[in-house]
Amino acid sequence: MHYTGTIWRPPYEASSLLLEVTAGCTYHQCKFCTLYHDLPFKFRITPLEDIEADLKEVKNLLGAESHLTVSRTFLTGANPFALNTARLLKIADLIRQHFPGNKTIGCFSRITDITTKTDEDLKQLKHAGYNDLTIGMETGDDQALAFMHKGYTAKDIITQCQRLDAADIHYTFFYLTGISGAGQGKTGAKRTAEICNQLHPQRIGANMLTIYPNSQLYQEIQKKTWEEESEIEKYEELKVLVEHLQIPVYFGALGASNAIPIQGILPEDKEKILTVLDQIISNVSEQRLRIYRTTLRHL
Repeated sequence: MHYTGTIWRPPYEASSLLLEVTAGCTYHQCKFCTLYHDLPFKFRITPLEDIEADLKEVKNLLGAESHLTVSRTFLTGANPFALNTARLLKIADLIRQHFPGNKTIGCFSRITDITTKTDEDLKQLKHAGYNDLTIGMETGDDQALAFMHKGYTAKDIITQCQRLDAADIHYTFFYLTGISGAGQGKTGAKRTAEICNQLHPQRIGANMLTIYPNSQLYQEIQKKTWEEESEIEKYEELKVLVEHLQIPVYFGALGASNAIPIQGILPEDKEKILTVLDQIISNVSEQRLRIYRTTLRHL
């Protein structure tokens, strides 16, 4: 398989076929991100012949029942949805040729990747199987988005995800707890809930900001231009987010960056989740949570 560097996938894509179609990130400017620093380049498009070779390899490994085994494919890379529509459709054709039983295709996407697609493009991609994109929205806090160089605004999130809703392309949001900085987390959480309440994400996954020395954000901290939230403050922020979400959605904080796993379905599990958060805030020490954060070698 033509895998390059560390392969990242969401927890819920564990049973999907992981197919590399890009490597690295088209943007590579978010101050907190170090996920693709192990690559010798910023972004690369995988040749179609390599993609087809990988599909043939998987088909050979799975044997005669391969057409029944693969029902979903997840395209790896920081944001494969940045590829133009013609190439995404070609990739879908290749997957279908080798795995006729494949029903859907997912991948990571930046908000700006949706901007480059017309409404007709989105309809074609939906018809070709593209569904349940994973989007690192991070926050609905414009001040934090600007400081972290995300390259889009809260309004852009609303506009582009409403277009996904119109095309019936499902999506998951990843929220980055702590991105607004010390003293601003609750405000950022409220603004994020306001954005989410206008949209239809299938899931909202929370990751906790973990700052590594090779990030631009670490340098901002050294210059004292930005201050990190305490660990307890991050859980207080999560509580505000859950309190203000008014849409039916799966909510989970399950990735390695979360010291204590939390999950449930809103609104029915809201009180249960809030109770767990209250217990963490009241009973778990800042020191214990901080040790977890500072000894987390890798996300």
